Amino acid sequence: MLAGMHEDFEGCARAVQSRDARFDGWFFTAVVTTGIYCRPSCPVRPPKASNMRFYPSAASAQQAGFRACKRCRPDASPGSPQWNEGADVVARAMRLIADGVIERDGVGGLAGRLGYSTRQVERHLQAELGAAPLAIARAQRAQNARLLIETTSLPMADTALAAGFASVRSFNATVREVFATSPTELRVRAIRGARPAIPGALRLRLAFRRPLCPDNLFGHLAATAVPGVEEWRDGWYRRTVRLPHGGGIVALAPRPDHIDCRLTLGDLRDLAVAISRCRWLLDLDADPVAVDEQLGTDPHLSALVAKAPGRRVPRTVDPTELAVRAVLGQQVSTAAARTHAGRLVTAHGEAIDDPHGGLTHLFPDPTTLAGLDPAIAALPRSRRATLSTLATALASGEIDLGPATAWDEARDRLTTLAGIGPWTVETIAMRALGDPDAFLAAGDLGVVRAARDLGLPATPAALAAASDAWRPWRAYAVQHLWATGDHAINRLPS
Repeated sequence: MLAGMHEDFEGCARAVQSRDARFDGWFFTAVVTTGIYCRPSCPVRPPKASNMRFYPSAASAQQAGFRACKRCRPDASPGSPQWNEGADVVARAMRLIADGVIERDGVGGLAGRLGYSTRQVERHLQAELGAAPLAIARAQRAQNARLLIETTSLPMADTALAAGFASVRSFNATVREVFATSPTELRVRAIRGARPAIPGALRLRLAFRRPLCPDNLFGHLAATAVPGVEEWRDGWYRRTVRLPHGGGIVALAPRPDHIDCRLTLGDLRDLAVAISRCRWLLDLDADPVAVDEQLGTDPHLSALVAKAPGRRVPRTVDPTELAVRAVLGQQVSTAAARTHAGRLVTAHGEAIDDPHGGLTHLFPDPTTLAGLDPAIAALPRSRRATLSTLATALASGEIDLGPATAWDEARDRLTTLAGIGPWTVETIAMRALGDPDAFLAAGDLGVVRAARDLGLPATPAALAAASDAWRPWRAYAVQHLWATGDHAINRLPS
């Protein structure tokens, strides 16, 4: 599916009439006779095509005066893959909005992070999404409000503040306008079907496009888990996370049609950011059909794709943490990398309370790491120097790995640091920056062995040339190549 799909009336109408869930999040369907908007897979009987209108975002449908469907909950559908697949200004803006930049810094802060004027950013978003930045942020606030209403017993005034509203009045008005019901009525309806919850935790369902292969996704996160920061416990991947207003703990478990998510937050204003980072961590807004169709055309990969459709790229909740861990993992085993990271965490991480598990610390931030004496790390001298240089560059802002970053610019800056080679750069590009075309052609034994066993060239230059057939999904090809090996990262933990 391509950007601008909402402009293809016949294609959108066919997707709606077949209730095709693959297009959820690509566009939204508004029905002029009912005044509601839905996701393409809405279970309600499809309306006549003449009564349909199509919009590129929930915000644009709301701005046009349509209310969210109570059956299919379109505002909770997976995000459009194009915001994670691209590095243009709109894609970067959408990633920043999802990460709460407008709530913290306003539209001016969004524009400043992108290096554009406010007017330029508004024009770009209006042209591609049919809505301005504030309207997009408002739609996100409405979704956050509903989550808090339905999953907590917070007083409505506290819910309004936590969701990002300036007043209870605007909170009430927005909920009524978007969901055609009052906050109190939403809570009453949710209580009827409530599930048991852990005290103090928010519980929600994270949507994704099918298929999804959880094996390498959760297997990788569990096998590389840093003690004290991450753990696999009773079928849940759990980890600490540093958020704008404090620390938190996220717990994630795969289910057939969603990801079960529990959030324990020090400050409920971090709800939207926590959800966004969980989705990013698990690559939930990917378009697996498009990825598998492309990779499946290669005879070397076709059997692997058919065996495990819907592989995702395991990412991170904190790109600076991933970058540090990539350096710690240079030329050592998974177990050794975990040991090195665990020592840093124990000695320099910020303590956090976890009454429901064994998590103890937040991963040290770059400022903390930049202030350490490199000699204290039990690493070879050259790698200690690399770690120190990287931490200093991240702490100073010389290198930015956040949502606003252009991928090629980040690569260029990383390569200027001594000790940062192609393997480290592409690991960071794949898992921290989220570049779907990042490729480990050199320095990764798992990729080299898999390539050789599959009859692909094993030398870096020749393999990189052969990988052109997999563009723009080479990061996903890496997941399939890794999966040919007998390693814990490829198995869903028992």
